[in-house]
Amino acid sequence: MTLNRRTIWMTGVATAAGAAGVGVAWWRYQPNAVATDAEATFWASQFEDPHGDALNLAAWRGKPLLVNFWATWCPPCVEELPLLNAFYRTHAARGWQVLGLAVDQPSAVRSFLQKLPLDFPVGMAGLAGTQLSRELGNPTGGLPYTVVMGADGAVLHRKIGKVSEADLAQWALLA
Repeated sequence: MTLNRRTIWMTGVATAAGAAGVGVAWWRYQPNAVATDAEATFWASQFEDPHGDALNLAAWRGKPLLVNFWATWCPPCVEELPLLNAFYRTHAARGWQVLGLAVDQPSAVRSFLQKLPLDFPVGMAGLAGTQLSRELGNPTGGLPYTVVMGADGAVLHRKIGKVSEADLAQWALLA
């Protein structure tokens, strides 16, 4: 009888430990909640484009928007840019907008864009971009980080890490 109680007790402890591990993994790898007023902060932000012209983010409100935080030194960021560019070309006619916010040195971004031109706008976000991405649910400021916003300006989806074609196909249905 003692063996049965011990086995049941050990099974319970193992189950609890397993559940705790799953909970910690889920918490660690999921984007955090969007900070209070983060959407308002985003829409009030302004950055320069690679040519020094102002990019007022409020101008993009009213249509679905995919915002991608990236850097030239980030291999997964660079790998996903052609996919994001193709998404933009395919879905722009349906009202989709794409905005890249480069968390990088402006000179590096300008040089990079000469080699790989993008059809969608890029803002020079620098360190302010890292903070903005954190407020939008990216706890570590890791790159790449993508946020999808609805026409109403609210965050609909967030992803830490490289986007896939499946992600983009799912998001395209949101518009």
